[in-house]
Amino acid sequence: MKGGYKGFMPDLELRHLRAVCAIAEEGSVTKAATRLGLTQPAMSAQLRTVERIIGGRLFERTSNGSVPTDLGRQVVGTARLVLDEVGQLLRSARERTGGSQGTLVVGGVPLLFFGQFVEELRKVIPCSEIRSEIAAGSSELVELLAAGHVQLGVFDRFEGMDRRELRGIEVRTLVTEPQFVALPDWDPLGRQEVVDLGQLADRDWVVPPSEQIGQRVQIFQACAEAGFTPRLTHHVNEAGTARGLVTGGAVSFAAAPSRSGDGIVIRPLRGAPIKTDLLVATRREGPAAGRAHEVFACAARAYRSVIARNPGYERWWDEHPEEHTELDAALVLSPR
Repeated sequence: MKGGYKGFMPDLELRHLRAVCAIAEEGSVTKAATRLGLTQPAMSAQLRTVERIIGGRLFERTSNGSVPTDLGRQVVGTARLVLDEVGQLLRSARERTGGSQGTLVVGGVPLLFFGQFVEELRKVIPCSEIRSEIAAGSSELVELLAAGHVQLGVFDRFEGMDRRELRGIEVRTLVTEPQFVALPDWDPLGRQEVVDLGQLADRDWVVPPSEQIGQRVQIFQACAEAGFTPRLTHHVNEAGTARGLVTGGAVSFAAAPSRSGDGIVIRPLRGAPIKTDLLVATRREGPAAGRAHEVFACAARAYRSVIARNPGYERWWDEHPEEHTELDAALVLSPR
């Protein structure tokens, strides 16, 4: 960087550089705060600090979110170069000292791409072994991350997450996934390519236990707009039992890449009234330190590998590129 703010550079810290990069990439101070595990006021305070040190405004608030100014674009570009150099320096030092050869503990919730995610990580993260911890719900996994029991994880956004303090953890949105519905294969609605949520008003629903329903408010709002209150009859946290109840006549929400078969069919809901953000979180210490971008790319490749399991979701994916822009960018920048 050059010009009038050169003399202020010693006051800048890496956390400031991460903050401005996150705001530029997320297009929102609030989303950037969630990604970095900060509160929105804390993120705003960091931005004000950077702007004071630099001596100019870095972002303008518009109807499209926080957009970098000319000065902001220059600062963000340089910040990315600095962060990449520091990350490379840390990786090289750890590899020379053996500091990155410890155990990597990968956390997650039950997700179809988790196994492939672990395999992708094996290719890029130097460590003596990789272990997995699968939590029953996303809230539980966030607690494991915050306590340092897992170094990175994949999970879905849940209500109340924005109130959690996630210091030292970088969080990024992998993809915004629509919720599909699972029906018994003998159900007449299963012959439709798309199901209206209102057509399920008289059905019994299979759902996780109450504390594990990450989008409870969103589900009830969507059902209310469709003209009914869902009958949450069966509370189950085991996939085999849930499938058995669906084959018997109940219905349930399903991850979009889920495959039809064994007595059930998976169908999209018209208009995608319920969506879930799938997130990738990486701690800034441990075997994955300095490798958040590589971890994200691993998750992107793993997720992309399961889309073809459901032709209906593959069509939806092609029709809605706006829901997976960051994932697509990671695949272009980190091909394998």
